Amino acid sequence: MSRPSTSHALFPGTFDPPTLGHVDLVRRALAQFGRVTVALARHPDKNALCTLDERLELWRRIAAGLPGTAVVPLAGLVVDGCRELGCNVIVRGVRSGTDFDYEVQMAQMNRAMHAGIDTVLLPPDPAFAHISSTLVRQIAALRGDVRPFVPREVQEFLAARFAAGAAPRGAS
Repeated sequence: MSRPSTSHALFPGTFDPPTLGHVDLVRRALAQFGRVTVALARHPDKNALCTLDERLELWRRIAAGLPGTAVVPLAGLVVDGCRELGCNVIVRGVRSGTDFDYEVQMAQMNRAMHAGIDTVLLPPDPAFAHISSTLVRQIAALRGDVRPFVPREVQEFLAARFAAGAAPRGAS
């Protein structure tokens, strides 16, 4: 087994909510790069279930079991976050050809804005390839069982959020 490099990877996203697929990508990125910062962004075009503060808290609890992982909010461009944090790699997950096409375009734009930052695209582990935050939100809203798809911390959060008919907040 090779030793992790001393690179510092940024794993940006909205993660609304974090899934087992996201956690798997962090673990795999840690094995490759040694350090990973999960950067949580606001996305004005998405109907959010969790506030930014809630997502930060969830990720901080998850990251407690992932040595080498930090969690930060991200305002603005990903490349600016990389500069500020000293990251030289962006890690993104790709589940499909559509994801790949979008992520390659984003990688090229990021490289044009900051030539010192590369993007690594990781396909999901087959055990997690079908999981998306959107589907988890829908299952949770209908009081379905999300245990196969999210970490325990997120299971507990979703159970409390949707307990006794609670509605999603819809804020990011």
